[in-house]
Amino acid sequence: MARLPRISLPGHAHHVVQRGHNRQGIVQDDADRLQWKSLLRDAAVTHRVDVHAWLLLDDHFHLVLTPQTAEGLGRMMQSLARRHAAEFNRRHGRTGTLWEGRYRSTMVQPGPWLADCMVYVESHPARRAAPAAGLAWPWSSLGHHLGAQRDPLVVEPAVWWSLGNTPFEREAAWRTRVEAGLSPDRVQRITLATRRGWPVGDEAFVRSLEPAMGRPVTPRPRGRPSTAVPVDRPTTSAQSS
Repeated sequence: MARLPRISLPGHAHHVVQRGHNRQGIVQDDADRLQWKSLLRDAAVTHRVDVHAWLLLDDHFHLVLTPQTAEGLGRMMQSLARRHAAEFNRRHGRTGTLWEGRYRSTMVQPGPWLADCMVYVESHPARRAAPAAGLAWPWSSLGHHLGAQRDPLVVEPAVWWSLGNTPFEREAAWRTRVEAGLSPDRVQRITLATRRGWPVGDEAFVRSLEPAMGRPVTPRPRGRPSTAVPVDRPTTSAQSS
């Protein structure tokens, strides 16, 4: 089956995932991690993309971001992937591809859905290990949102400012959300949508994207459509009585 074109519109939030080839590592040490983050910031600024949340693991990364131009997301990801792969190969004396293939992305509805997607990204280490380990993971935007450090890479979306009137209120509210995590249903919804390229949000939001995208934005029913032609059965006297 041919892959559907990505759904991407400027001014809309997106969740992006990029994995290493054969699930192999894309970073080996903190020098690699610092390099990746520096390259991400350069690419985001150059191509006018606002990064709301990020997570770097050994074999893949997640981003929640909003491109300001139609070409911004694709150009940012191309720049980041190409430059990081070149530096990684140079540092570790390797050749060949670093990435699994093209990155995966989906559009995210603003408001609560966007907040949930940010929680999905920042709580990901906790789903892979113990919750305490997830909160301690240093290579994400979580420390910024909890007030532990200021991350100049992060540009807060409107939903962040709605969490409270002061930084302390917003950080406390975010800690509560991340510690609570998301329901299994919500995690599965975001995971499958990103993997398959379907938008994340309520039905009205998803349907509103169809005119702009010019392609289906929801999964089609499985199986072939029915080709049977209805047959009018003759009515018997017993049936008509």
